[in-house]
Amino acid sequence: MADYLVIVESPAKAKTIGKYLGKKYTVKASMGHIIDLPKSQMGVDTENDYQPKYITIRGKGPVLKELKTAAKKAKKVYLAADPDREGEAIAWHLAHKLDIEEDTKCRVVFNEITKSAIKESFKHPRTVNTDLVNAQQARRVLDRLVGYNISPLLWKKVKKGLSAGRVQSIAVKMIIDREREIQNFTPEEYWSIPSVFKHGEETFEAKFHSLNGEKTELKTEEDVNAVLENLDGDAFNIDEVKQKERKRNPVNPFTTSSLQQEAARKLNFRAKKTMLVAQQLYEGIELGSEGTVGLITYMRTDSTRISNTAKQEAKEYIEANYGESYTRKTERSEKQDANSQDAHEAVRPTAIFKDPKFIKSYLSRDQYRLYKLIWERMVASEMAPAIMDTMTVDLSQNGVNFRATGSKVKFSGFMKVYVEGSDEKKNDENKFLPDMKEGETVHKEEITPKQHFTQPPPRYTEARLVRTMEELGIGRPSTFAPTLDTIQRRNYVALEDKRFVPTELGEIVLEQIVEFFPEILNVEFTAQMENDLDKIEEGSADWVEIIDDFYQGFEKRLQVAEEEMKEVEIRDEPAGVDCEECGHEMVYKMGRYGKFMACSNFPDCRNTKPILKEIGVDCPKCEDGSIVERKSKKNRTFFGCDQYPECDFISWDKPIARPCPKCSSLLVEKKSKKGVHVQCTSCDYKEEPN
Repeated sequence: MADYLVIVESPAKAKTIGKYLGKKYTVKASMGHIIDLPKSQMGVDTENDYQPKYITIRGKGPVLKELKTAAKKAKKVYLAADPDREGEAIAWHLAHKLDIEEDTKCRVVFNEITKSAIKESFKHPRTVNTDLVNAQQARRVLDRLVGYNISPLLWKKVKKGLSAGRVQSIAVKMIIDREREIQNFTPEEYWSIPSVFKHGEETFEAKFHSLNGEKTELKTEEDVNAVLENLDGDAFNIDEVKQKERKRNPVNPFTTSSLQQEAARKLNFRAKKTMLVAQQLYEGIELGSEGTVGLITYMRTDSTRISNTAKQEAKEYIEANYGESYTRKTERSEKQDANSQDAHEAVRPTAIFKDPKFIKSYLSRDQYRLYKLIWERMVASEMAPAIMDTMTVDLSQNGVNFRATGSKVKFSGFMKVYVEGSDEKKNDENKFLPDMKEGETVHKEEITPKQHFTQPPPRYTEARLVRTMEELGIGRPSTFAPTLDTIQRRNYVALEDKRFVPTELGEIVLEQIVEFFPEILNVEFTAQMENDLDKIEEGSADWVEIIDDFYQGFEKRLQVAEEEMKEVEIRDEPAGVDCEECGHEMVYKMGRYGKFMACSNFPDCRNTKPILKEIGVDCPKCEDGSIVERKSKKNRTFFGCDQYPECDFISWDKPIARPCPKCSSLLVEKKSKKGVHVQCTSCDYKEEPN
């Protein structure tokens, strides 16, 4: 038996660390938490300082027994769970179960799984940090008090199987509030006057800017006509030409939140998938003869800080591959957000010289794409700013002023490696203007007034929701992905075209919580609670007092809700069709995963069917079928024949109701970064997006 026992959470992490520590160390995995609150009961003693009633998690008995046996044979036990609250709680529970004294320096933490970081961390073990443990314990108890009290109430008053959580309820409310904003939105008319002018042989675009030197709002067609009445002829005078350089600085390395947002924009990853793949990169990937290597630093962080060693590595890489002019000359700003804990470095590669293209063959497609994104962001953050040449041209006729703007990249700087994505459409960086001078004349090619209407705020994407929650101080790096996953699994919200829409069930549940537990849905209250948890972690607040302050008012609201909350009957709606098995009417029912059709003769007849949405396209494979929208087991939308299983036609792309003009085959809508375009499923016919 080895002299030392090291306990981590996962087998992958154990394998990587074991390689670095050598034969004197045995590394075993606890497989996550060993101890937790029971699922079958509240597990919190509200009469005795909210003490948790911990039990060994079902199925973890053999793992704990194995760890106890190994601990008895070892000279010393090291607890090396992740460097966050959850990791500290795992270490604390293990220390108690393995009879490790509280003052024993058994806790080892590291931000990256590399040989140097592991070796260094084992030189400086510490005791288990009880402040971190208390912060985790307070969050766990708080969420139990909310979930295990409100959920049974919802079962009794609304529907069995419902549940409510603290941060999840806020997220659902944000989505529902946005949907109501959209529904109540009143579009307002406005106009623009985009125009094309010619200078010599070159044309350029300009937009109406002002009338007689004053900004003029174009709200109606009459406003436009009033402007155009002043124009006479095609010649316009160039009044002013402004040219200047503009610096564009690179963005900071990733935090958990910004990584989830950018992976959604650029890789189409859900938040849950991003964290799963990042965990794999952190714990270690087999790189041929080099063995298992941790490729990125710890991925749950709200800091943009990076080590001096990483900065120096980045500088050397940039100089070697792009030249000295591309290196950053000033220190990057690492100002943290007011809500930031700044406990760890930013998410970055553990070794800059591990260029993604050199290790691509060892990574899965998803691992490669995410690692490349993290690597490029880190390298770019240490590069010189880009320099843009910008040009603004004002041209006029009879007091009607048009303005043209253009820019081009003079020095690419960090943009040679990486440019951050955006939720909004941006103009192309290189929008050239002809070389024009004040006093010259240009000629009108085309002036085309356009009518517009203001648009409602967009529905939340996962990226936008994460960003908003972070800005409001709701949740922390470790909670964003689980929160979004939970509200979808509970069918409180659904994703349509990658944007959140509330379900009827979500609105019903929220209505009850709003009326009886307003503090749960108060953004300021929830953000303050997160700050209180941070104070517990810092050792400046007592966790029992924080929980008691909350529970005293919450318990009174519970009593009122028990007495006054009315029962909500979710009635079955007629589906308008008869059951093909018994002839009774089919109805729409609300289930755990959303609405479905079921026979009204239940339980005598148990026939059920999914709700199919017709899209008005005949099946191209059979004579009798129509194409309907369906959902896969992973809730991904696809299209298939309504005669399934007799007809097995399916398509991930949405078919459209007209044939290909070239070969008469099926046309489908294809989505890309440029928009939605139409293409044929059989030949090379393609229609570019508008």
